[in-house]
Amino acid sequence: MPLSDHEQQMLEQMEQALTAEDPKFASQMKSSGLGSIQRRRWVVGAVGVLIGLGLVLVGVNTTMWVGAVGFAVMVMAAVFAATPSRASRLGVVSEDGTVQSKGARSRKKGGSLIDRLDERWERRENNW
Repeated sequence: MPLSDHEQQMLEQMEQALTAEDPKFASQMKSSGLGSIQRRRWVVGAVGVLIGLGLVLVGVNTTMWVGAVGFAVMVMAAVFAATPSRASRLGVVSEDGTVQSKGARSRKKGGSLIDRLDERWERRENNW
């Protein structure tokens, strides 16, 4: 849900007050966004792929094992770059304003599959 104009103004005022009070902290918070983390992962992955490619080329001229290690480095670097960082899995804000981790939300009820299905069925009946 987008913020209203009043809420956006309040947020901008809070940001300006924070920047005036502690500019070092504010600059750190702006530079540590999820976009910069993902960009950093892409750069590290690209460098890893280039190093792996170099090892593959060296392996062609020397021995097969160096090429195999280079290929493994390339695959691991590509997977590292393609997977989202843990920072992008911060959590979910529930209706009452509390923050739950995504994993805790799906694991909050133990029990077997049948127990969970029974629970869902009872909730569905109660909502009707």
